[in-house]
Amino acid sequence: QVQLVESGGGLVQAGDSLRLSCAASKRTFSTYYMAWFRQAPGKEREFVAAILWSAGSTKYADSVKGRFTISRDNAKNTMYLQMSSLKPEDTAVYYCAADRSYGAVRAPESQYEYDYWGQGTQVTVSS
Repeated sequence: QVQLVESGGGLVQAGDSLRLSCAASKRTFSTYYMAWFRQAPGKEREFVAAILWSAGSTKYADSVKGRFTISRDNAKNTMYLQMSSLKPEDTAVYYCAADRSYGAVRAPESQYEYDYWGQGTQVTVSS
């Protein structure tokens, strides 16, 4: 069983930066992929960014490309989402997710490919 705990959310102004963290209980994630999703009020959960833990390869949603950076720290079993140039439309609950990669060469964008989820952290961007 994998437990994920997000932190780092908060209230910021448009143009500000924020870094989210996702601490994982499992000792090694070399055979996992992980991702960030977000859900705004009244909207479906959407993909933000993903990382293949072993290779460090990443992918991003078009809406955040160039502004957000996903990364991981092997020693701390922690994944990060550095968010810059935040916009009001980035306001949402952000969730981290993980699952075994089973040799995949890239992390998926579909939420249905992830079995483990954190509880979410609220990010609010004021204009």
